[in-house]
Amino acid sequence: MSGLSCRGLVGGYGSVKVVQPLDMDVAPGTVMALLGPNGAGKTTLMNTFAGLLPSLDGEVRVDGEVIRPGRPRDASLAGLVLVPDDRALFKDLTVRENLQVAVHHSGEEPEAMLELFPGLEKRWTVRAGDLSGGEQQMLAVARGLVQKPRVLLIDEMSMGLAPIIVRDLLPVVGRIAEETGAAVVLVEQHVGLALEVADEATVLVHGEVKLHGSAAELAADMSILENAYMGA
Repeated sequence: MSGLSCRGLVGGYGSVKVVQPLDMDVAPGTVMALLGPNGAGKTTLMNTFAGLLPSLDGEVRVDGEVIRPGRPRDASLAGLVLVPDDRALFKDLTVRENLQVAVHHSGEEPEAMLELFPGLEKRWTVRAGDLSGGEQQMLAVARGLVQKPRVLLIDEMSMGLAPIIVRDLLPVVGRIAEETGAAVVLVEQHVGLALEVADEATVLVHGEVKLHGSAAELAADMSILENAYMGA
């Protein structure tokens, strides 16, 4: 399958399994909301996709190509880009410099990111460490996007941000999928807002998929989600 897919994927640390055998498909141009309580294994799964953690079993594919486990460079070359929950910005570099560092072989111009993130234009020559939390998150996503990913993983976009800022930022995720054709996986604690921008949603509890379905259908009956979070 094109986009992101995994089969029988097991993630964890050493011999400790955090993510149980898991199958997932995210088609190009769509957004998958990855939901679940704290400690469910969402970040472990994202890091395993990105090769930052070696999988304990199973496989990950991008556009049908198997990604060698535990090889972040291989994942990156295959077009898989992770925006981590700590944003991992170069705080002493300006907005433009952070984007320029990320360009690599994509050929994208940093200024192209201003269409999706116009708020960065006035901050173009400001150090990343001097940006607000919302501006830093915009920059982190823009830095991932400037690499022209086939698969974009966004881990906790709302981390440390006020809900009103999150409401402004999350719709951009839908535009990214629609306009670039990337398969997007979004880990998000603001469940209602995530379902507004997602096409599908998966609920992970104790490393296992407890629920998967259309984001619109799940948003229409939040009690189903609540039961899933409780492990029912």
